[in-house]
Amino acid sequence: MKLQRKNRARALTLGALALSGALALTACGSDETGDTTGGGNEASATAADVECGKGGQLLASGSSAQKNAMDVWIKNYRAACPDTQINYKPDGSGAGVTAFLQGQTAFAGSDSALKPEEIEKSAEVCKDSQAIDLPMLGGPIAIGYNVPGVDKLNLDAATLADIFNDKISTWDDEAIKKLNPDAELPDTKIQAFHRSDESGTTDNFTKYLKAAAPKSWPYEPGKAWEAKGGQSAQGSSGVAQQVKQTAGAISYFELSYATDGIKTVDLDTGAGTPVEATVDNASKAISEAKIVGQGNDLALELAYDTKAEGAYPITLVTYEIACEKGNKAETLDATKSFLGYIASEDGQGLLEKDGYAPLPAEIAEKVRTTIADLG
Repeated sequence: MKLQRKNRARALTLGALALSGALALTACGSDETGDTTGGGNEASATAADVECGKGGQLLASGSSAQKNAMDVWIKNYRAACPDTQINYKPDGSGAGVTAFLQGQTAFAGSDSALKPEEIEKSAEVCKDSQAIDLPMLGGPIAIGYNVPGVDKLNLDAATLADIFNDKISTWDDEAIKKLNPDAELPDTKIQAFHRSDESGTTDNFTKYLKAAAPKSWPYEPGKAWEAKGGQSAQGSSGVAQQVKQTAGAISYFELSYATDGIKTVDLDTGAGTPVEATVDNASKAISEAKIVGQGNDLALELAYDTKAEGAYPITLVTYEIACEKGNKAETLDATKSFLGYIASEDGQGLLEKDGYAPLPAEIAEKVRTTIADLG
């Protein structure tokens, strides 16, 4: 007999983790390997009407971009559903997808949608079915820099491509001067840092470079860094720390890591004015995304080369990856319950103030409908 306890939790005010970019943090990296179980700084959040399922233990891993959001979601969810233990390991998109495809976790977090070969392989764990991509949150990938005396910096895609491809080596290069005529740029050597681990943040950043500056970026986008030169560090928190402590440094990481005085680049996209890395500006770009997945797969195609006014193009969308059908019976209820909560208006409502972009309403509704039909 299938036991199921459904707890319709009343609206309650909970202590939730404040999303702080100073924590060991974001995207698809793997220096944040501690399990996420929902402890930390206190903030006010509301979780309403959570349908808890039968409880148990839910294991998941993947994107570190969503680590801070997961902290909040898990703490709120467990306050309403204490019989469910959730362990989310933010060890990177690549590691998360691998663990899921090996049947080790109930779902994975990834800042890139599944590749066709990964969807095909998922039939081994999703019996008589396949895995699907469920977009859950978005946000800007900021370009952080440390150039003493330069408080505002504009760059375009071609110049960024040349910086990260080791073709521009000092901050007083003519290409940078042209974009910043009023700045006093020093002859400091550029220290470009990229991710050492396979990262969805790298995938999205290189997709931007390829789409917006194809002549300057000869490499194919991907989770692994392909360009020559530069230096590497583990995880978004690792590259952000390098920017903070290294004069002349520049790197890419989620906006929540641009803390403790790290300045960020405004992007010259070809619009009327350079675009700042903000949640609202990223949301404008994400709103142009199109669903390109087949059936109930909700993979999105982002407009990395957008020139729309106020649209910040270096964005990522983090997906939760789960079996459409064929989920393990012992985790199905908890999976549907938790994913349903984080896709709900309450779950999405916690994101924006902390550096994440909630899903556009139309996409969020499709995600909620798809989660309800998981089997």
